[in-house]
Amino acid sequence: MKRYFIGIVSAICLSIGLAHQAAAKENVNVGICVSWPGYAMFEVVNQKNLAPDYNLNLTIFEDPIGGHSALAAGQIDIYLCTGDYTPLTIDSNTPVANVAFLNPSYGVDHIILSPDEEISDLKGKKVSAPQAYIGHLLMGLFLDKHGISPDDVEWVNLNADEAVGPMMSGDMAAAYMYEPWISNVIENRPGTTSAIDTADADMLKTGIFMDVMYMNTDFIKERRSVAVDMLKARWDAVQYWHDNTEKVNQLFADYLQWPAEDIGYVIGTNGKFFEGGIYMYDFNESARVCGVLEGEPPFGLPNGSMADVVSLTNEWWIKLGLMSDSHDASKGIDCSLMADLVKQGYSQSIAAR
Repeated sequence: MKRYFIGIVSAICLSIGLAHQAAAKENVNVGICVSWPGYAMFEVVNQKNLAPDYNLNLTIFEDPIGGHSALAAGQIDIYLCTGDYTPLTIDSNTPVANVAFLNPSYGVDHIILSPDEEISDLKGKKVSAPQAYIGHLLMGLFLDKHGISPDDVEWVNLNADEAVGPMMSGDMAAAYMYEPWISNVIENRPGTTSAIDTADADMLKTGIFMDVMYMNTDFIKERRSVAVDMLKARWDAVQYWHDNTEKVNQLFADYLQWPAEDIGYVIGTNGKFFEGGIYMYDFNESARVCGVLEGEPPFGLPNGSMADVVSLTNEWWIKLGLMSDSHDASKGIDCSLMADLVKQGYSQSIAAR
């Protein structure tokens, strides 16, 4: 009877201890702008317990602007999305900072031309791209590369899937697209060609077509050590993916409800990149773009060029009529968290296996 009583008391104490331990974990709210493998590393953190002191609550918005609004309101602490929004956070004076570059588009995004269409003849013709997103910038830079001003063409605001019909009917001279829409149009309208994609050297060295990590600035101020821990956990997840690519790609497929094969066609199977997909920055590459670690980043970006990328994006939003003012890019970025990790001795360099 005594042994039984002691056993009951021990079990109760253990349960209380475990409950206290669980309750003591700190909550961090993470937003993912769309279902995309490059944004899913925090799910690896969750499933592989890479940040055991934290409860990570992940939300997939499928609405980039809605996610930015939630971040600005403090409803989420961290947001993973495209870097092209950074100048707009400065323009709207929202409490948001771009704290790290994560991965550039490495050929995902294309501009395709209708059959027999010459780039030099695009003036005065219809071109489509989704306004205020990466495709809008890619079309603008593509036209500029060939001496065509944004005002020289007739813009049509269409997403990639929405542009398929007009491209098939010949109503559009050029369109921004990604797979599977590119293949659909090329297969069903012979002569359609891809004129440029984001693996082009000139596009890569702009740094514009980049996925980034945003944080709410109040989160950084009030819970700085947590913010640093989250940065570290995210790159620990990158390392885990590199070392266990097949397993983690399946994890992504299950989490995002994608076919497993499609994950590989975005993020690759070699633990680093997929040509036609994305290229995963390791921590050291990202720290070099921030200018807090010596060495040159990939693809021709200078060390410390993060602010220059934001300024260039700002410049292009003005050219494309979405912004009217130039801003100090430093107001929208915060590389001090990366610097803290460098000072702590954190380092990571991964290559394709």
